[in-house]
Amino acid sequence: MTIDEAAEVSGIGRNTMRKLISWGKLPVLLVGRKKIIRSDTLDRFMTANQGRNLLNQSEVRKVE
Repeated sequence: MTIDEAAEVSGIGRNTMRKLISWGKLPVLLVGRKKIIRSDTLDRFMTANQGRNLLNQSEVRKVE
């Protein structure tokens, strides 16, 4: 799914989603210039970071 779709499904804002990707906390697939997030990866990310402040880079757990 695209960043916008992932943001809508998860309830995380688009800008926050972009920050998580740039910090290397949420892996993406690059297809040309488009960034794609796998739904299973997003599920694992949400489970690993439940109850954490996603705006604090040091609190967010990285997902592989």
